[in-house]
Amino acid sequence: MFILLFASIVCAQKSDPNKFAVIINGAGGEAVYAKQFEEWTRQLSSVLAAKFGFDAKQLTVLKGATAEDVKRTFTTLKTQLDANNVVYVFFIGHGSFDGKESKFNLVGPDLSATEYNALLSSLPTHRIVVFNMSSASGEFIKSLSAKGRIVVTATRSGQETNATRFPGFLIAALNARDADTDQDGHTSVLEAFVYANRLTADFYKQAGRLATEHAMFDDNGDGVGREKLEQGEGLLARATYLDSLSTDEAAASAATGRLLKERTRLEGEIEQLIARKGNMAEAEYEANLERLFIELAKVNRSIRQAGS
Repeated sequence: MFILLFASIVCAQKSDPNKFAVIINGAGGEAVYAKQFEEWTRQLSSVLAAKFGFDAKQLTVLKGATAEDVKRTFTTLKTQLDANNVVYVFFIGHGSFDGKESKFNLVGPDLSATEYNALLSSLPTHRIVVFNMSSASGEFIKSLSAKGRIVVTATRSGQETNATRFPGFLIAALNARDADTDQDGHTSVLEAFVYANRLTADFYKQAGRLATEHAMFDDNGDGVGREKLEQGEGLLARATYLDSLSTDEAAASAATGRLLKERTRLEGEIEQLIARKGNMAEAEYEANLERLFIELAKVNRSIRQAGS
């Protein structure tokens, strides 16, 4: 049996001066949650910097954030941003809803969705993407919805109060090559949302549990969250990319992705052919094996050329 080994290709992007991100890690409460939130925060900041070109100086991570930490961060952002920048805000932690006001739990006094809307509205940029991945986060859509904003929540309402798993699945989506479902070399906010939402739903289904979270998004400013592209929803999220690839770079990335899939297919065919060797004529076996190895060599050469 042949063991086929190959190195994976990782395309690190150059830092993009137009993108800013803030990760707000709130109050953990129980130790198990605090540990999980910290790990998700580490993983998210890592993938944003390593894969999507967020400059370390423009990536702010607030661990165990207080209201003053959040306000101070947004005050600083106001001095750094211009109208053409894009700001991503990620919430990792617990949320709450008292029937009137939705909040994200911080260390000490919390800030409400209305207060976060005021902080976001003070920024000069025209494009803001918010991922509130906490429990009871669905109510944030009503308060944060605005023109030029994409708001993603882990739940569809304030009544879904159980701890969420969506943050882990969003991170998985950001790391997954096949999250780029239209194969254009870019990963859009919509693609990341859809991928993470599917993984979340699959988790509850496979565990045989009733789903306690249903992620939603709003990007047309109507204040109504939806789970899919419909009624004018999703157009902005589909055209807003987490990466910073140019058109040519995106095309090259998509081409490399197709080559990697082709290599995987050919390697599978070779292994299947080897397994059938005892049931084939020697000449037929050798001819098919030679053909497959020649095709594999061509694909590997193309991958090497793309990498260089």
